[in-house]
Amino acid sequence: MATDTVSNYASDPAAALQIAQRAPSILAKSSSVTTTFPLSMFSSADSTELWNDLEQLLYACLRTGDDKSAYLCVERLTDRFGANNERVMALKGLYQEARASDMAAMKIILEDYNKILEDNPMNVPVLKRRIALVKSVGRPQDAITDLVEFVDSFPTDMEAWCELSDLYQSQGCSSQAIYCLEEALLITPNAWNLHARLGELEYLTGVASTDPNEVQSHLSQAVKRFSRSIELCDDYLRGFYGLKLASDKLLQTNKTTKANASVAISAEKLEKLSQLATTKLEAIIKDRSARRSQGTPHAEVIAAQDLLNKSKR
Repeated sequence: MATDTVSNYASDPAAALQIAQRAPSILAKSSSVTTTFPLSMFSSADSTELWNDLEQLLYACLRTGDDKSAYLCVERLTDRFGANNERVMALKGLYQEARASDMAAMKIILEDYNKILEDNPMNVPVLKRRIALVKSVGRPQDAITDLVEFVDSFPTDMEAWCELSDLYQSQGCSSQAIYCLEEALLITPNAWNLHARLGELEYLTGVASTDPNEVQSHLSQAVKRFSRSIELCDDYLRGFYGLKLASDKLLQTNKTTKANASVAISAEKLEKLSQLATTKLEAIIKDRSARRSQGTPHAEVIAAQDLLNKSKR
């Protein structure tokens, strides 16, 4: 079955729809595996790829509202791996959460998670789902407390550190949010998206500060993080967008505030980085707009074009 990486379908409905449209073929393939583990290992139709596809289909169907296909995904996974499989338990819970019609139903699901964890406190997939549900019912502080305990027990869980960072940021705790992403990057140092996200947090913290030294420090860190992001992925729009934004902001800040020598980036270097980001953004926008000419341009492309338009005024 698939790893614990969270699907990004919530932020990309088009991708979810594309996967959901494959439901008939994926479900048909899974139905040909009629035996349960370990006998299923002797079936030529059984493969890791098939069950990975089925799990991704479950996420996509829940995202697009295809509850019938989502239910069949859960049933097939249960038949294959057993009702007591920890990940299957979590996926069943996810399906129930998506089907819940009110807060009372969500609380019943939360109680079910608690019962499962009473029997096995180390059921990681269910533990994660419980924390996600606590967050979704409007208890962010409880979710933070639970996640802090979780990363104490599982310090190499990158996904948990990222979720904890998002929760801290939602509560206005920027320094803690930055720390959590730094921990995540210790686990996956080449994750360009995390470098860009950390750059965003540094940028937001910098522009919100009233201390000139802190402003320069955070903006300088933002420039460095975005630079690392595009070094790892040379067509990452979000990285170039952030680099353009942070470089221009730091250039503007340095004109009115004496540069802190310990964190200073020269004006010449900042101007070069800004120009690099501008050139690359123009190329990315042109390429992606052409490839999506039959539909509405992606939101990130629109935002990037808006940034470039503002910088020319």
